[in-house]
Amino acid sequence: MTEPIATALLSYGMSGEVFHAPLIAAHPGFLLHTIVQRKSKHASTRYPHVIIADAVEKVFADPAIELVVVNTPNDTHADFVTRALEAGKHVVVEKPFTVTAAEADQLIALAKSKKKVLTVFQSRRWDGDFMTVKKVWDAKLLGKVVELEVHYDRFRNYVEANTWKEERGKGTGILYNLGSHMLDQVVCIAGMPRQADARIGVQRPNGKIDDYYDIRLQYEGFHAIVKSSYLVREQGARYSIHGTEGSFMKYGIDPQEQALKEGKIPGAPGWGAEDKLHWGKLNTTLQGVHIEGAIETLPGNYLAFYQNVFEAIRENKPLAVKPEESRDVIRLIEACYESNEKKQAINL
Repeated sequence: MTEPIATALLSYGMSGEVFHAPLIAAHPGFLLHTIVQRKSKHASTRYPHVIIADAVEKVFADPAIELVVVNTPNDTHADFVTRALEAGKHVVVEKPFTVTAAEADQLIALAKSKKKVLTVFQSRRWDGDFMTVKKVWDAKLLGKVVELEVHYDRFRNYVEANTWKEERGKGTGILYNLGSHMLDQVVCIAGMPRQADARIGVQRPNGKIDDYYDIRLQYEGFHAIVKSSYLVREQGARYSIHGTEGSFMKYGIDPQEQALKEGKIPGAPGWGAEDKLHWGKLNTTLQGVHIEGAIETLPGNYLAFYQNVFEAIRENKPLAVKPEESRDVIRLIEACYESNEKKQAINL
């Protein structure tokens, strides 16, 4: 049998505890070997067999560790990925890949020179709602698409205390946080746009970081609208697609994150399945026949990301999330900030 991939997490914050550790532990191709916790060892309560390290240097120096998950604050990604690759490790880096596209290019070149796998945890490619949207798009059920609108809204009218995510700094703010997922989804469907026109700012009282954006992406023959805000109490459609023959509307949110927070086991029976109440609505004409009704949401599957990482490392198969794709998302984020500053569209 193939030896499991000994894996280390550089952090046990929200992304480590809720996403990476449960997914790695649930996949038989991986061994959760080490977790870095500088001030606590509470990860050992759930994972008693795991080594708790008090410094990242111990991970880089351990020859038993093959894969390092860099899930630390955004502005540390470039440094820690570099050190992991230099130590001969494969790397999964939490989104956003880096703060700048130049940093991403350097890491991509280093990974190639070291012949190591480098990929980015763009997990929301495996949200059931997005997978369903992509299937509707690829099947051309709406004729020629003229508009795609994507929302990721929350209601959080307060500033959370004691977290780097609410402090000004390199790579903080809602566009690097949620935007790196949403822009990745749009690029997955439609490729890189010709132009980006963005407005980004602070809406919450006493807010220090950007907490909303409104981005318009121009393509040949259609445009995409990408919006997010922390001050949306009444949720609208998460995805809206309109074409020459009809529309598809999708409400609700993929259930996997909540299931992980509740401690459910990834891949268990019914995993990622969405309640029928939240299935999307299709209203279109196909070959002269008017069709209107619900489209069953495909089951979400975050484990598929780590299955692909396993195949890339052990079987030399292509990566599902190529680092160049995530680099392009960072390019797009940089263009959005430039657009907001100049108050004009930026050609890409």
